[in-house]
Amino acid sequence: MSENILKTLNESQVEAVRHIDGAMLILAGAGSGKTKTITTRVAYLISIGIDPASILTLTFTNKAAREMYSRAVSLLGNKAIYPPLLCTFHKFGLLFLKFHISLLNRKNNFVIIDSDDKKKIIKNIEKELTSSMVSAEISRYKNSLITPEVAKSAAEQKVYKQIADIYEKYENYLLENNLVDFDDLLLLPYKILEQNHDLAYKISNKYQYIMVDEYQDTNELQYKLLQKLCCNHQNLCVVGDDDQSIYGWRGAAIKNILCFSEQFENTKVIKLEENYRSTDTILKHANLLIEHNRDRLGKTLKGTRCEGKSVRVYESMDENEETRKLISDIKSLISQGVSPKDIAILFRVNALSRSLEEGFNKAGLGYNLVGGIKFYERSEIKDLIAYFRVITNANDNFSFKRIINKPKRGIGKTTIDKLDLESIEQKKSIYNIINDSTPAELSGIVGQKNARTLKVFLASVMDLQDILKDSKMRFLDLFEETFDFKEQYHGIPDGYDKIANIDEFYGYIRDFFIQNPDAKLDEFLANIALESEQDNLDNDGVSMMSIHASKGLEYKHIFIIGMEEGFFPLIGDGSDIEEERRLGYVAFTRAIDELTVSYVHSRFYKGRRTDLQKSRFLTESGLIEGSLNIEKTAAYKNGDLIKHKIFGMGRVIGVQRVGKELKLTINFGGSKKDILSSFVEKI
Repeated sequence: MSENILKTLNESQVEAVRHIDGAMLILAGAGSGKTKTITTRVAYLISIGIDPASILTLTFTNKAAREMYSRAVSLLGNKAIYPPLLCTFHKFGLLFLKFHISLLNRKNNFVIIDSDDKKKIIKNIEKELTSSMVSAEISRYKNSLITPEVAKSAAEQKVYKQIADIYEKYENYLLENNLVDFDDLLLLPYKILEQNHDLAYKISNKYQYIMVDEYQDTNELQYKLLQKLCCNHQNLCVVGDDDQSIYGWRGAAIKNILCFSEQFENTKVIKLEENYRSTDTILKHANLLIEHNRDRLGKTLKGTRCEGKSVRVYESMDENEETRKLISDIKSLISQGVSPKDIAILFRVNALSRSLEEGFNKAGLGYNLVGGIKFYERSEIKDLIAYFRVITNANDNFSFKRIINKPKRGIGKTTIDKLDLESIEQKKSIYNIINDSTPAELSGIVGQKNARTLKVFLASVMDLQDILKDSKMRFLDLFEETFDFKEQYHGIPDGYDKIANIDEFYGYIRDFFIQNPDAKLDEFLANIALESEQDNLDNDGVSMMSIHASKGLEYKHIFIIGMEEGFFPLIGDGSDIEEERRLGYVAFTRAIDELTVSYVHSRFYKGRRTDLQKSRFLTESGLIEGSLNIEKTAAYKNGDLIKHKIFGMGRVIGVQRVGKELKLTINFGGSKKDILSSFVEKI
């Protein structure tokens, strides 16, 4: 039976499957049959008599775990007495804690909280800081094995002292209420194994054969946990692709896969380079692009299909022309019998979906925004729309309540409820209650401090109403200046995307008024309300998504838009050019039959139309002629936590090369400073 299992594999896959003892790194290129190799290896080990209970296979998603489990069992037929453990890292952690959490003096009837529960707990501890930002920071601490004590001792700036203090109180709350969060499902098992060497050896002895899928996406904590699980043997087989490591921004450590052979003795390295997905032409350009990266183990995808059509490069004046070309192509494909399900449009920056969505709605084409929220449904855009509705309609209580504390100005739910009740009793809008009441009368409703805040806020709204009557463009400039709306998103995990969406929205309004000089702001709001109503989710529609969301998917026809410097690759925001290039490689290799890439000469950027340069990736991938530049990757990237001997702990928010040095823009608890990288160290 064991040899029959290998019949459909190529030579490299067979070699990987037959390797039994000792560490092994399977470098599996895009579309190279990675899942098939792992599941066949599980089945092969069982078929030669290895106890299924001694095999542990770890993945990142439940979907991947279910698919691999199903495949392995089908290969075995009825030969296995019982199936091996094949699950996500976090499911393994949960199973482990059910048996061993008592070693931390805790009961095994703990409750797992989700991200919303986590934010609510944090909000009850501290209302001043944004709960999503604090939540993300605590998650980073846990996945970097930073305890509250270490965080407190390292914090020298006010905001990091606050976060460290919240972290400590949050951990105490979880402990008192026997709760665990998602990160604890890995952190607590590691702590138990670190403190109990006999148990670590026992567990390691139990799981003699360990396999890990998507190893390039593992973080520091997952690596440390794997070390504990392998403390009694070196039978760790990891499968991954260093060229598809695209999650550095959320903690994935590419060094785990790059340094695997150094961390585990006598590692066998096998490369799966035969691609069964894309045409030779697509692979040629993907290979050319990724070869510009320095930090990689090195492999070249080899096609097993035909040469295929040439990759098309579209050049357009602006995003509207770009969208028209894509729609024309897609309509042509559909008329030829291509299913919309086989077509996808990819972009690096989520804000680019706005012009696509508008164009598809006008053309009557169905689409699905995969893994994302439609442009006008994004919270930051809804907040802006609510502001503009209040400015054009003083009686809009719903919108007024949405913006009254955005950005935060200390107005809580209790105050809003009091104003709401007063509005019902007086039969007046909240806007008019604040406007018509004297400071003393308003203080009687909401208190003196809140009354003063609300009067200042309303005065700002009224100033903008007056400016709007004279100049719509000046109104847009002063709106951001007045409320500093974008500032609230600086330094949070998805802040870059939110700010890009806001800039896209500002740009769209400007364009609307340029195209319709006599139109008023309420006409613009009515226009987008109609567009939003037409945004019906169509399961048979064309897929639109970020490149991150496309990982693991494939489509016969792929269109990549936004191939301009600053959009793809992202530059100047602490982005890592090598990770950007890996994103390009992932995007190219999603295509099965046809690939089209598109760049424009100008887009609305930072709220204004800006001239752009075409992406260096077009040249590097051999799609257009030009000089090639190989750059060293930045040793620091956006989001890195660092420590300076004078300024204390801070987070990198910008990276710029200056000669042989890196100049880092660092946020030290709200104080931003430019410092050379040689004067700081990573935490």
